[in-house]
Amino acid sequence: MGFFGMSHGGFAVSMLLLLLLLLLAMVVGSVSGIGANWGTQATHPLPHSTVVQMLKDNGFQKVKLFDADSNTLNALSGSGLEVMVGIPNDMLDTLANSVAAAEKWVEKNVSVHVSSNKVDIRYVAVGNEPFLATYNGTFLGTTFPALQNIQAALIKAGLGNQVKVTIPLNADVYQTSTTLPSGGDFRPDIHDLMLEIVKFLNDNGGPFTVNIYPFISLYLDSNFPVDYAFFDGYSSPINDNGKIYDNVFDANHDTLVWALQKNGYANMSIIVGEIGWPTDGDRNANANLIDEDAKSIQPGNFERHWGIFNYDGTPKYNLTLVNSSNSGGLVAARNVQYLAQQWCVMSSTASLDDSEVAPSVSFACSHADCTSLGYGTTVWEFGREGEHFVCIQQLLSGAKPARDCMPVPEPFGCHDD
Repeated sequence: MGFFGMSHGGFAVSMLLLLLLLLLAMVVGSVSGIGANWGTQATHPLPHSTVVQMLKDNGFQKVKLFDADSNTLNALSGSGLEVMVGIPNDMLDTLANSVAAAEKWVEKNVSVHVSSNKVDIRYVAVGNEPFLATYNGTFLGTTFPALQNIQAALIKAGLGNQVKVTIPLNADVYQTSTTLPSGGDFRPDIHDLMLEIVKFLNDNGGPFTVNIYPFISLYLDSNFPVDYAFFDGYSSPINDNGKIYDNVFDANHDTLVWALQKNGYANMSIIVGEIGWPTDGDRNANANLIDEDAKSIQPGNFERHWGIFNYDGTPKYNLTLVNSSNSGGLVAARNVQYLAQQWCVMSSTASLDDSEVAPSVSFACSHADCTSLGYGTTVWEFGREGEHFVCIQQLLSGAKPARDCMPVPEPFGCHDD
Protein backbone atom coordinates (compact mmCIF):
# COMPACT_ATOMS: atom_id res chain seq x y z
CA MET A 1 0.00 0.00 0.00
CA GLY A 2 1.38 3.33 -0.99
CA PHE A 3 0.25 6.91 -0.78
CA PHE A 4 -1.79 8.93 -3.18
CA GLY A 5 -2.33 12.49 -4.31
CA MET A 6 -3.92 14.27 -7.24
CA SER A 7 -2.42 16.30 -10.05
CA HIS A 8 -4.09 18.24 -12.83
CA GLY A 9 -2.43 17.86 -16.22
CA GLY A 10 0.95 19.28 -17.15
CA PHE A 11 4.32 17.84 -16.23
CA ALA A 12 5.73 16.99 -12.83
CA VAL A 13 7.27 20.13 -11.39
CA SER A 14 8.50 18.94 -8.03
CA MET A 15 8.09 16.20 -5.48
CA LEU A 16 8.25 16.20 -1.71
CA LEU A 17 10.49 13.29 -0.86
CA LEU A 18 9.74 11.64 2.44
CA LEU A 19 10.85 8.24 3.59
CA LEU A 20 13.06 7.48 0.61
CA LEU A 21 10.25 7.61 -1.91
CA LEU A 22 7.84 5.84 0.42
CA LEU A 23 5.73 8.94 0.75
CA LEU A 24 5.16 11.35 -2.04
CA ALA A 25 3.11 14.50 -2.37
CA MET A 26 2.90 15.58 -5.97
CA VAL A 27 3.07 19.19 -7.02
CA VAL A 28 1.79 19.29 -10.57
CA GLY A 29 -0.15 22.47 -11.08
CA SER A 30 -2.02 22.00 -7.80
CA VAL A 31 -2.11 19.70 -4.80
CA SER A 32 -5.29 18.44 -3.22
CA GLY A 33 -3.80 16.74 -0.20
CA ILE A 34 -2.05 13.56 0.76
CA GLY A 35 -3.65 10.23 1.49
CA ALA A 36 -2.85 6.68 2.47
CA ASN A 37 -3.91 3.30 1.18
CA TRP A 38 -5.52 1.26 3.94
CA GLY A 39 -5.08 -2.45 3.31
CA THR A 40 -6.61 -4.91 5.74
CA GLN A 41 -5.01 -8.24 4.83
CA ALA A 42 -3.45 -8.86 8.23
CA THR A 43 -3.75 -11.69 10.72
CA HIS A 44 -3.97 -9.30 13.66
CA PRO A 45 -5.54 -6.11 12.32
CA LEU A 46 -5.78 -3.05 14.51
CA PRO A 47 -9.28 -1.92 15.47
CA HIS A 48 -10.78 0.22 12.74
CA SER A 49 -11.28 3.17 15.06
CA THR A 50 -7.61 3.00 16.06
CA VAL A 51 -6.48 3.23 12.43
CA VAL A 52 -8.82 6.15 11.72
CA GLN A 53 -7.45 8.04 14.71
CA MET A 54 -3.89 7.28 13.59
CA LEU A 55 -4.68 8.66 10.13
CA LYS A 56 -6.01 11.86 11.66
CA ASP A 57 -3.16 12.16 14.18
CA ASN A 58 -0.68 12.05 11.30
CA GLY A 59 -2.39 14.66 9.16
CA PHE A 60 -3.78 12.47 6.39
CA GLN A 61 -6.74 14.00 4.58
CA LYS A 62 -7.64 11.12 2.27
CA VAL A 63 -7.80 7.35 2.49
CA LYS A 64 -8.06 4.79 -0.30
CA LEU A 65 -9.68 1.43 0.46
CA PHE A 66 -9.45 -1.77 -1.54
CA ASP A 67 -13.02 -2.76 -0.75
CA ALA A 68 -16.08 -1.25 0.92
CA ASP A 69 -16.04 -3.09 4.24
CA SER A 70 -18.88 -1.79 6.41
CA ASN A 71 -16.82 -1.85 9.62
CA THR A 72 -14.14 0.26 8.00
CA LEU A 73 -16.66 2.74 6.61
CA ASN A 74 -18.51 2.93 9.94
CA ALA A 75 -15.22 3.85 11.61
CA LEU A 76 -14.71 6.62 9.04
CA SER A 77 -18.08 8.16 9.88
CA GLY A 78 -17.68 11.84 10.70
CA SER A 79 -13.88 11.58 10.48
CA GLY A 80 -13.52 14.33 7.90
CA LEU A 81 -11.37 12.04 5.75
CA GLU A 82 -12.11 11.89 2.03
CA VAL A 83 -12.63 8.26 1.03
CA MET A 84 -12.11 6.17 -2.10
CA VAL A 85 -13.93 2.84 -1.79
CA GLY A 86 -12.87 -0.11 -3.90
CA ILE A 87 -14.46 -2.89 -5.90
CA PRO A 88 -12.27 -6.03 -6.06
CA ASN A 89 -11.51 -7.55 -9.45
CA ASP A 90 -13.48 -10.70 -8.66
CA MET A 91 -16.68 -8.63 -8.60
CA LEU A 92 -16.19 -7.07 -12.04
CA ASP A 93 -17.94 -9.83 -13.97
CA THR A 94 -21.09 -9.61 -11.85
CA LEU A 95 -21.24 -5.83 -12.01
CA ALA A 96 -20.52 -5.80 -15.74
CA ASN A 97 -23.41 -8.11 -16.51
CA SER A 98 -26.06 -6.72 -14.19
CA VAL A 99 -27.22 -3.15 -13.80
CA ALA A 100 -29.30 -4.31 -10.85
CA ALA A 101 -26.19 -5.71 -9.14
CA ALA A 102 -24.40 -2.40 -9.66
CA GLU A 103 -27.34 -0.48 -8.20
CA LYS A 104 -27.46 -2.82 -5.21
CA TRP A 105 -23.72 -2.42 -4.65
CA VAL A 106 -23.95 1.38 -4.75
CA GLU A 107 -26.93 1.42 -2.41
CA LYS A 108 -25.22 -0.84 0.15
CA ASN A 109 -21.68 0.48 -0.05
CA VAL A 110 -22.02 4.15 -1.01
CA SER A 111 -25.50 5.63 -0.61
CA VAL A 112 -26.14 4.40 2.92
CA HIS A 113 -22.78 5.59 4.21
CA VAL A 114 -22.98 8.97 2.50
CA SER A 115 -26.55 9.78 3.53
CA SER A 116 -26.87 8.40 7.04
CA ASN A 117 -23.36 7.53 8.16
CA LYS A 118 -21.61 10.81 7.28
CA VAL A 119 -18.79 9.15 5.37
CA ASP A 120 -17.21 11.51 2.84
CA ILE A 121 -16.97 9.11 -0.09
CA ARG A 122 -15.51 10.90 -3.11
CA TYR A 123 -14.55 8.06 -5.45
CA VAL A 124 -15.42 4.49 -6.34
CA ALA A 125 -12.42 2.52 -7.62
CA VAL A 126 -13.71 -0.07 -10.08
CA GLY A 127 -11.22 -2.92 -9.93
CA ASN A 128 -7.57 -2.75 -8.98
CA GLU A 129 -4.96 -2.83 -11.75
CA PRO A 130 -7.26 -5.05 -13.86
CA PHE A 131 -5.19 -4.68 -17.03
CA LEU A 132 -1.92 -5.97 -15.60
CA ALA A 133 -0.17 -7.90 -18.34
CA THR A 134 0.22 -10.81 -15.92
CA TYR A 135 -3.59 -11.23 -15.78
CA ASN A 136 -3.49 -12.29 -19.44
CA GLY A 137 -6.61 -10.34 -20.34
CA THR A 138 -8.83 -11.84 -17.64
CA PHE A 139 -10.63 -8.57 -16.91
CA LEU A 140 -10.44 -6.86 -20.31
CA GLY A 141 -14.05 -7.64 -21.17
CA THR A 142 -15.62 -6.76 -17.82
CA THR A 143 -13.85 -3.69 -16.43
CA PHE A 144 -15.35 -1.03 -18.70
CA PRO A 145 -18.93 -2.39 -18.56
CA ALA A 146 -18.64 -2.56 -14.75
CA LEU A 147 -17.40 1.04 -14.74
CA GLN A 148 -20.37 2.13 -16.86
CA ASN A 149 -22.89 0.32 -14.67
CA ILE A 150 -21.47 1.75 -11.45
CA GLN A 151 -21.57 5.24 -12.96
CA ALA A 152 -25.20 4.73 -13.99
CA ALA A 153 -26.02 3.47 -10.50
CA LEU A 154 -24.40 6.52 -8.89
CA ILE A 155 -26.42 8.82 -11.14
CA LYS A 156 -29.64 6.96 -10.32
CA ALA A 157 -28.83 7.29 -6.61
CA GLY A 158 -28.39 11.04 -7.03
CA LEU A 159 -24.65 10.85 -6.34
CA GLY A 160 -23.29 11.44 -9.83
CA ASN A 161 -21.93 14.88 -9.00
CA GLN A 162 -20.59 13.97 -5.57
CA VAL A 163 -18.97 10.57 -6.13
CA LYS A 164 -16.76 9.95 -9.16
CA VAL A 165 -15.70 6.66 -10.70
CA THR A 166 -12.14 5.72 -11.57
CA ILE A 167 -10.01 2.64 -12.24
CA PRO A 168 -6.68 2.29 -10.42
CA LEU A 169 -4.36 1.18 -13.20
CA ASN A 170 -0.81 -0.09 -13.14
CA ALA A 171 1.75 1.98 -15.00
CA ASP A 172 2.12 -0.87 -17.48
CA VAL A 173 -1.00 0.35 -19.35
CA TYR A 174 1.20 2.90 -21.10
CA GLN A 175 4.68 2.85 -22.56
CA THR A 176 7.04 4.86 -24.70
CA SER A 177 8.27 3.91 -28.13
CA THR A 178 11.34 6.14 -27.90
CA THR A 179 12.62 5.57 -24.31
CA LEU A 180 11.58 9.20 -23.70
CA PRO A 181 8.41 10.36 -21.91
CA SER A 182 7.37 12.34 -24.99
CA GLY A 183 6.96 9.03 -26.83
CA GLY A 184 4.29 7.95 -24.39
CA ASP A 185 1.10 6.24 -25.53
CA PHE A 186 -1.17 3.49 -24.29
CA ARG A 187 -0.16 -0.14 -24.65
CA PRO A 188 -0.96 -1.35 -28.19
CA ASP A 189 -3.00 -4.39 -27.10
CA ILE A 190 -5.39 -2.23 -25.04
CA HIS A 191 -5.04 1.10 -26.84
CA ASP A 192 -8.61 1.33 -28.14
CA LEU A 193 -10.07 0.14 -24.84
CA MET A 194 -8.03 2.67 -22.90
CA LEU A 195 -9.29 5.49 -25.13
CA GLU A 196 -12.88 4.40 -24.49
CA ILE A 197 -12.27 4.37 -20.74
CA VAL A 198 -10.41 7.68 -20.70
CA LYS A 199 -13.19 9.35 -22.68
CA PHE A 200 -15.81 7.94 -20.33
CA LEU A 201 -13.93 9.07 -17.24
CA ASN A 202 -13.34 12.50 -18.70
CA ASP A 203 -16.98 12.90 -19.73
CA ASN A 204 -18.11 12.03 -16.21
CA GLY A 205 -15.51 14.02 -14.30
CA GLY A 206 -13.57 10.98 -13.16
CA PRO A 207 -9.78 11.10 -12.74
CA PHE A 208 -7.14 8.83 -14.24
CA THR A 209 -5.72 6.82 -11.35
CA VAL A 210 -2.28 5.25 -11.75
CA ASN A 211 -0.02 3.25 -9.45
CA ILE A 212 3.67 3.97 -9.98
CA TYR A 213 6.31 1.87 -8.21
CA PRO A 214 9.95 2.66 -9.02
CA PHE A 215 10.88 -0.25 -6.75
CA ILE A 216 9.35 -2.69 -9.23
CA SER A 217 11.73 -1.47 -11.94
CA LEU A 218 14.65 -2.37 -9.72
CA TYR A 219 13.05 -5.62 -8.57
CA LEU A 220 12.51 -6.84 -12.14
CA ASP A 221 15.88 -5.72 -13.50
CA SER A 222 19.02 -6.12 -11.43
CA ASN A 223 20.82 -3.80 -13.85
CA PHE A 224 18.37 -0.96 -13.32
CA PRO A 225 20.32 2.07 -11.97
CA VAL A 226 19.54 2.36 -8.27
CA ASP A 227 20.05 6.13 -8.11
CA TYR A 228 17.48 6.59 -10.90
CA ALA A 229 14.86 4.98 -8.65
CA PHE A 230 15.27 7.70 -6.00
CA PHE A 231 15.29 11.48 -5.94
CA ASP A 232 18.93 12.00 -5.07
CA GLY A 233 19.91 12.66 -8.67
CA TYR A 234 20.99 10.40 -11.50
CA SER A 235 24.46 10.62 -12.98
CA SER A 236 23.10 10.10 -16.50
CA PRO A 237 19.82 12.04 -16.59
CA ILE A 238 17.47 11.77 -19.55
CA ASN A 239 17.04 14.84 -21.73
CA ASP A 240 13.68 14.92 -23.47
CA ASN A 241 13.66 18.04 -25.66
CA GLY A 242 15.09 20.13 -22.84
CA LYS A 243 13.14 18.50 -20.02
CA ILE A 244 15.63 16.77 -17.71
CA TYR A 245 14.65 13.59 -15.86
CA ASP A 246 16.91 12.38 -13.08
CA ASN A 247 14.44 9.94 -11.49
CA VAL A 248 12.15 7.26 -12.87
CA PHE A 249 9.01 8.55 -11.15
CA ASP A 250 9.01 11.86 -13.01
CA ALA A 251 9.75 10.08 -16.28
CA ASN A 252 7.04 7.49 -15.70
CA HIS A 253 4.42 10.06 -14.67
CA ASP A 254 5.15 12.29 -17.64
CA THR A 255 4.94 9.33 -20.01
CA LEU A 256 1.32 9.06 -18.89
CA VAL A 257 0.82 12.81 -19.31
CA TRP A 258 2.12 12.55 -22.87
CA ALA A 259 -0.14 9.55 -23.56
CA LEU A 260 -3.17 11.51 -22.41
CA GLN A 261 -2.11 14.63 -24.27
CA LYS A 262 -1.42 12.71 -27.47
CA ASN A 263 -4.96 11.35 -27.40
CA GLY A 264 -6.71 14.63 -26.66
CA TYR A 265 -6.90 14.64 -22.85
CA ALA A 266 -4.14 17.04 -21.84
CA ASN A 267 -6.13 18.51 -18.94
CA MET A 268 -7.35 15.30 -17.37
CA SER A 269 -6.86 14.99 -13.60
CA ILE A 270 -4.40 12.33 -12.49
CA ILE A 271 -4.43 10.59 -9.13
CA VAL A 272 -1.29 8.73 -8.10
CA GLY A 273 -3.12 5.94 -6.35
CA GLU A 274 -0.14 4.07 -4.97
CA ILE A 275 3.55 4.70 -4.62
CA GLY A 276 5.96 3.24 -2.13
CA TRP A 277 9.08 1.34 -1.27
CA PRO A 278 8.90 -1.82 0.86
CA THR A 279 10.90 -2.10 4.06
CA ASP A 280 11.55 -5.84 3.92
CA GLY A 281 11.13 -8.96 1.82
CA ASP A 282 13.77 -8.14 -0.79
CA ARG A 283 17.43 -7.16 -0.91
CA ASN A 284 16.43 -3.76 -2.32
CA ALA A 285 13.77 -3.15 0.31
CA ASN A 286 14.43 -0.10 2.25
CA ALA A 287 4.70 2.50 1.45
CA ASN A 288 0.86 1.48 2.45
CA LEU A 289 -0.15 2.64 5.81
CA ILE A 290 0.34 -0.56 7.83
CA ASP A 291 2.12 -3.77 6.85
CA GLU A 292 -0.18 -6.63 5.82
CA ASP A 293 1.15 -10.02 6.90
CA ALA A 294 -1.61 -11.99 5.15
CA LYS A 295 -1.30 -10.32 1.75
CA SER A 296 -0.53 -12.45 -1.29
CA ILE A 297 3.19 -12.74 -1.94
CA GLN A 298 2.82 -13.97 -5.52
CA PRO A 299 4.53 -10.80 -6.87
CA GLY A 300 7.26 -11.14 -4.20
CA ASN A 301 7.86 -11.26 -0.45
CA PHE A 302 8.04 -7.47 -0.37
CA GLU A 303 4.25 -7.25 -0.85
CA ARG A 304 3.71 -7.52 2.91
CA HIS A 305 6.06 -4.67 3.79
CA TRP A 306 4.83 -1.49 2.11
CA GLY A 307 3.70 0.15 5.35
CA ILE A 308 5.31 3.07 7.13
CA PHE A 309 3.85 1.58 10.31
CA ASN A 310 4.43 -1.89 11.70
CA TYR A 311 1.54 -4.30 12.18
CA ASP A 312 0.78 -2.84 15.60
CA GLY A 313 0.80 0.77 14.43
CA THR A 314 4.26 1.65 15.74
CA PRO A 315 6.20 3.91 13.33
CA LYS A 316 9.03 2.43 11.33
CA TYR A 317 10.73 5.79 10.86
CA ASN A 318 11.27 9.12 12.51
CA LEU A 319 9.18 10.87 9.90
CA THR A 320 7.04 14.01 10.03
CA LEU A 321 4.26 14.27 7.47
CA VAL A 322 3.45 17.51 5.71
CA ASN A 323 0.10 18.13 7.35
CA SER A 324 0.78 16.58 10.74
CA SER A 325 0.42 18.78 13.80
CA ASN A 326 3.06 16.68 15.53
CA SER A 327 6.57 17.92 14.76
CA GLY A 328 8.13 15.02 16.64
CA GLY A 329 7.55 12.44 13.93
CA LEU A 330 4.90 9.87 13.11
CA VAL A 331 2.23 9.34 15.75
CA ALA A 332 1.79 5.71 16.79
CA ALA A 333 -1.55 3.98 17.15
CA ARG A 334 -3.09 4.61 20.54
CA ASN A 335 -4.11 2.11 23.23
CA VAL A 336 -3.02 -1.02 21.36
CA GLN A 337 -3.71 -4.16 23.39
CA TYR A 338 -1.14 -6.96 23.38
CA LEU A 339 -1.34 -10.57 24.41
CA ALA A 340 1.52 -11.98 26.47
CA GLN A 341 4.73 -12.24 24.48
CA GLN A 342 6.26 -15.63 23.82
CA TRP A 343 9.62 -16.44 22.36
CA CYS A 344 11.29 -19.47 20.82
CA VAL A 345 14.90 -20.63 20.83
CA MET A 346 16.87 -23.45 19.35
CA SER A 347 17.11 -26.49 21.57
CA SER A 348 20.55 -26.90 23.13
CA THR A 349 20.64 -30.48 21.85
CA ALA A 350 19.77 -29.58 18.26
CA SER A 351 22.00 -28.65 15.33
CA LEU A 352 21.44 -26.98 12.01
CA ASP A 353 22.02 -30.34 10.37
CA ASP A 354 19.11 -31.83 12.31
CA SER A 355 16.64 -33.42 9.92
CA GLU A 356 13.80 -31.72 11.80
CA VAL A 357 15.00 -28.18 11.03
CA ALA A 358 13.49 -27.92 7.56
CA PRO A 359 10.10 -29.41 8.53
CA SER A 360 9.97 -27.18 11.61
CA VAL A 361 10.63 -24.04 9.60
CA SER A 362 8.05 -25.13 7.03
CA PHE A 363 5.56 -25.66 9.83
CA ALA A 364 6.21 -22.20 11.22
CA CYS A 365 5.99 -20.49 7.85
CA SER A 366 2.71 -22.21 7.05
CA HIS A 367 1.19 -20.44 10.06
CA ALA A 368 3.10 -17.17 10.09
CA ASP A 369 4.72 -14.51 7.94
CA CYS A 370 8.21 -15.60 6.90
CA THR A 371 8.77 -12.92 4.29
CA SER A 372 11.59 -11.38 6.32
CA LEU A 373 13.67 -14.41 5.35
CA GLY A 374 15.71 -14.55 2.19
CA TYR A 375 18.61 -12.88 0.49
CA GLY A 376 19.13 -9.30 1.65
CA THR A 377 16.14 -9.23 4.00
CA THR A 378 15.96 -8.34 7.69
CA VAL A 379 16.91 -11.76 9.02
CA TRP A 380 19.57 -12.45 6.39
CA GLU A 381 22.26 -10.72 8.43
CA PHE A 382 21.77 -13.23 11.25
CA GLY A 383 23.01 -16.04 9.04
CA ARG A 384 21.51 -19.44 8.54
CA GLU A 385 20.85 -20.05 12.22
CA GLY A 386 19.15 -16.71 12.64
CA GLU A 387 17.17 -17.23 9.48
CA HIS A 388 15.66 -20.43 10.80
CA PHE A 389 15.06 -19.44 14.37
CA VAL A 390 14.15 -15.79 14.14
CA CYS A 391 11.40 -17.07 11.85
CA ILE A 392 10.06 -19.13 14.70
CA GLN A 393 10.69 -16.60 17.47
CA GLN A 394 9.65 -13.31 15.92
CA LEU A 395 7.22 -14.33 13.23
CA LEU A 396 5.39 -17.28 14.74
CA SER A 397 5.31 -16.23 18.37
CA GLY A 398 5.83 -12.52 17.84
CA ALA A 399 2.92 -11.60 15.60
CA LYS A 400 1.66 -8.22 16.74
CA PRO A 401 -0.50 -6.85 18.20
CA ALA A 402 -1.97 -10.16 19.37
CA ARG A 403 0.94 -12.50 20.03
CA ASP A 404 -0.24 -16.10 19.92
CA CYS A 405 2.49 -18.71 19.88
CA MET A 406 1.35 -22.08 18.55
CA PRO A 407 2.98 -25.38 19.57
CA VAL A 408 6.32 -25.66 17.80
CA PRO A 409 7.94 -29.06 17.14
CA GLU A 410 11.50 -29.91 18.12
CA PRO A 411 14.22 -28.72 17.73
CA PHE A 412 12.59 -25.51 18.97
CA GLY A 413 11.32 -24.64 22.41
CA CYS A 414 8.92 -21.81 23.25
CA HIS A 415 8.71 -19.88 26.50
CA ASP A 416 6.45 -17.25 27.99
CA ASP A 417 7.84 -13.84 29.01
